[in-house]
Amino acid sequence: MEILVTGATGFVGNSLIKRLLQGNNILTAAVLYGEDTANLPTKVKRVIVQPLSESSDYSIALHHVDIVIHLAARVHIMQDNAMNPLQEFRQANLHGTVRLARQAVQARVKRFVFISTVKVHGEETIMPYHEDSLLAPLDPYSVSKAEAETILRQIAEETGLEVVIIRPPLAYGPGVKANFRQLMRVVNFGVPLPFASIHNRRSLIFVENLADALTCCAIHPQAAGQTYLVSDGEDVSTTELIRRIAPALGKQARLFPLSTNVMRLVCKVLGESAAFDRLFGSLTVDTSKIRRELDWKPPYTMEEGLQKTAEWFMSQF
Repeated sequence: MEILVTGATGFVGNSLIKRLLQGNNILTAAVLYGEDTANLPTKVKRVIVQPLSESSDYSIALHHVDIVIHLAARVHIMQDNAMNPLQEFRQANLHGTVRLARQAVQARVKRFVFISTVKVHGEETIMPYHEDSLLAPLDPYSVSKAEAETILRQIAEETGLEVVIIRPPLAYGPGVKANFRQLMRVVNFGVPLPFASIHNRRSLIFVENLADALTCCAIHPQAAGQTYLVSDGEDVSTTELIRRIAPALGKQARLFPLSTNVMRLVCKVLGESAAFDRLFGSLTVDTSKIRRELDWKPPYTMEEGLQKTAEWFMSQF
């Protein structure tokens, strides 16, 4: 099986390449000019490609490819200085994805696996999202992903390309950045946190579990044309997450209670209302479809995933 992976050097890509190499697969990584490929195994072929856009050319990278796993994207940016963020996200995540998919059809690729995001459904849940939940993306990143999903399904109907869409929640693991890494840093420093009375629920996925799910969706016959939500299968509150991260880092969780109304006001005053939602809101998913249809289950527990993440984090010092 010949598989092309875009975004192969990224956070998810590193784990996916390792997982795919466990099978009898021939792998090609689509990389940008000047991109650091030192972490790519020597068995992986590199093909230099252009940044994702409506005119990018992936034809050489698609030569003899059976399956495309498309991870490359313009990802969510906390402080986005673009004049028109939605336009920038659409250029890569919508137009670039559609261009790649149409070139994949021309190259007679059989299957196209697209990593989307749970946030195409929205930012918060009362009941867990499932694959048929209403699409209600709220930021430019998730809007561009939802739009790409729509066009990919149209291409599938027109051409017979087997499109598989994966919608993960927040992924963590070795190499994680942004909010999760910052949370680990704060816990490691022993900073007291006012989160003792938070009772939200969040779905997460360990990056190696996500890589395994992507691999399953790339090769399982029943995955063709399907959309799947994935997670570790265990939902936690922000409080529980901190209490699990702390011992993995060899620390003690230092938590004290503070009214959520007070914290909401503080975040609003600081212009960080979105941060409040991420810390105190609930966002959960129902993964029964992929478990039922593909007999998939996460190979690692959340405890194992957090331990591996903590070991990596401590190795950076």
